[in-house]
This record gives sequence, structure tokens and C-alpha cells, in this order.
Amino acid sequence: MKEMLHADDSNFSQLVSSGLILVDFFADWCGPCRMLTPILETLASDMADTLTIVKLDVDHAQKTTASFQITSVPTLILFKNGKEINRIVGLKDLDTLKKIVLQAV
Repeated sequence: MKEMLHADDSNFSQLVSSGLILVDFFADWCGPCRMLTPILETLASDMADTLTIVKLDVDHAQKTTASFQITSVPTLILFKNGKEINRIVGLKDLDTLKKIVLQAV
């Protein structure tokens, strides 16, 4: 299983700079965020050759959170070689997330 990476303000740009990266903007206090975690773990495993998943705690990375104008969690942003190509707000199921990722491949 491919590990999910953890970002903060200091390493965010480097982590999303190349490849297909799905960033989970989350908060520990967010119920839907906690429900999304096992879905993302499955997605990371199922799409290990294609996708890297990065988690960013909005409470501990406020500069990055503000720069992407994150106003609700969970928010998922799909990056391709450092550029935002899709944004998903709210809890989504595995099939929906797979379809979104496959459209970007």
C-alpha cells in the first residue's frame, strides 16, 4: 500500500510540483474528513502507480490553506505537475474519486 504524505506550509509546493497529486485539506475536528480518510487510503492503494495523496491539516498550514481559498473541509484539490486541475468539496465516495482521477490521467 502506498503511504499518504503529509504536507505543511514548508513542503507543500515541493509535494505537488510533479505528477498527479490529490491533496486532502482536512481538520481533525471534521467528521466528514475522518470518514474520507479510509476512502483515500483505498484510493491510494488502488491507484498507487498513478496517484499520490497528500494530506494537509488546515489548522496547522494556514498560509497554504489561505492561498488556495479553502473555506470548508474536506476539500480535495487535484494537481497535475503543480497546477490545480480539479477541486472537490465535501465527502465523496471511492467510485466518484476514481472517475475524477482517471479523467486527469
